[in-house]
Amino acid sequence: MKSGSLTTVTTTSGTLAFPRVIAERTNTDRKQRCPWPGEDPLYVAYHDDEWGVPERDDRALYEKLVLDGFQAGLSWITILRKREAFRRAFHGFDPERIARYDARSIERLMRDPGIVRNRAKIVATVGNARAYLELMERGSFSELLWELTGGRTIVNRRRKLSEVPAESEESRAMSKTLKAHGFKFCGPTICYAFMQAVGMVNDHLVDCFRHAVLSRLTAE
Repeated sequence: MKSGSLTTVTTTSGTLAFPRVIAERTNTDRKQRCPWPGEDPLYVAYHDDEWGVPERDDRALYEKLVLDGFQAGLSWITILRKREAFRRAFHGFDPERIARYDARSIERLMRDPGIVRNRAKIVATVGNARAYLELMERGSFSELLWELTGGRTIVNRRRKLSEVPAESEESRAMSKTLKAHGFKFCGPTICYAFMQAVGMVNDHLVDCFRHAVLSRLTAE
């Protein structure tokens, strides 16, 4: 990621850099894509720039898992539109800061209209920050997750959305592993969506232009 494409959030742990809200893009350039982004410019840009790109940074993976937990029962586009608000509300997803949240912090979040105000998910986010920090004291969050796929991207060759499962053997194993470490809102379906998004699985349909791009990337 070029430095010009980053935005920063200052926290007690220093200044953190995140990708800016991806530039909106229309689905009118005649490229063949997966059908799920539809014509929404933000969704199309997310599909083209982020979804399925292998991510191995511990903190980035932690943020994505938290956001996928908030997605439960909702659509991803709802979370995507609120992502910057989530980053502001949760202090740049600084796990050390979040782990210290108290009852007043939770009430502050419950009053924030920019995020999904679900108390169970907010409380779970605090617990997940503590679980993440405990895990990081012993190793790497990224390595724990990626070893479930043998450290590589599983490249599928699906031709239509109806062939894409809601969960897999690997996502069930991930869910079990995360729960054993104290994480919540990490069921097999959430884990599979997470794996698709962070490039542990390439689930772009075979006629989508991103399938070939990411297949070449992960083969290098």
